[in-house]
Amino acid sequence: MNIQRKPEWLQKRVNPGEQAEMRALLGELRLNTVCQQALCPNISECFKCGQATFLILGKNCTRLCSFCDVEKSAPQPVDRHEPARVAEAVVRLKLAHVVITSPTRDDLPDGGAGLYAATVAAIRSVSPSTRIEPLIPDFLGNRQSVATVVSSGPDIIAHNVETVPRLYHIRSGADYGRSLEVLRVCGELGAHIPTKSGIMLGMGEKEEEVMEVLSDLRGAGCVYLSIGQYLAPSRRHFPVQEYIRPEVFERLRETALGMGFSHVESGPYVRSSYHAGQYGG
Repeated sequence: MNIQRKPEWLQKRVNPGEQAEMRALLGELRLNTVCQQALCPNISECFKCGQATFLILGKNCTRLCSFCDVEKSAPQPVDRHEPARVAEAVVRLKLAHVVITSPTRDDLPDGGAGLYAATVAAIRSVSPSTRIEPLIPDFLGNRQSVATVVSSGPDIIAHNVETVPRLYHIRSGADYGRSLEVLRVCGELGAHIPTKSGIMLGMGEKEEEVMEVLSDLRGAGCVYLSIGQYLAPSRRHFPVQEYIRPEVFERLRETALGMGFSHVESGPYVRSSYHAGQYGG
C-alpha cells in the first residue's frame, strides 16, 4: 500500500525567494538546470549557496522514464554556443565543483557526447581549478561516446543506475547491464578518473536487491555512491512505495563503505549532485 503523506523527516521547505538571484543568472545566460526540470527538493538550499547542476543539450528527453519530470517531447537542436555560457556561469558563480548533465538524446549519433566534451573544455579554459563532473546518460552503450567524455579530462564521471534490475521497466529505454558497462568502460579508458553512481530507494526494491546493486557497482569499478529517497514529482509519475527511515540510509552508507566505496552520501534528501564537491574533495 502506497504511503500518501510524507513523514516528518521529509518536510523540507522550498523558498522561491532564496532562488531569485540564481534564476536571474540562468535566465540571462539562457541556461537550464536539472534542479528546475526535475523539481529537486534541494533547489532553494543549493541556489541560495550559488550551486546548480547544469542541464545541457536542451530540456527534452527522448526516453519515457516514469519517475522523472524532465520533459518528454521532440528534442531541441544542439546549441553549439551552450558550453561557453555554462563556462561563464561557472566563473561568475566561482564554482569549485560543477556537475554537468543532460536529458538522454538517443536522436543524436553520439548521444551528445561531443557537447559534453566541449563543455568540459570550455570550463577548463576559463576556470582550470574547478572540478568538473559530467553526469552522463548511457549513450546506448556506444563505447566511442564514452571515450569522447573520458578523453575530455573531467575529474569525476557519474552515471546513475537509479534502481534495482527488477524495476527497470520504470526506466523506459534503459538497461541495467548497459549502465554497469558504461561505468566499467569509463574506468577502463580513464583509470585515473573516479566513477560515481546513484540509486533511489522507496520504489518497491528489496534490501537484498539493493545489496546486489552495490556489489555490481563495486564490480564495475565504481568508487563514489549516492543513495536517496525517491519522491514522485506528481500524481502522474510512478508512485512512492515506501518512505525509507533515516537510520536505514545511515546503515546502508556504512555497509557501502565497508564494501570499498571511497565516499558515500546516503540520506532521504541525497541526490547525485547534492554535496557533489565533497566526493574525493
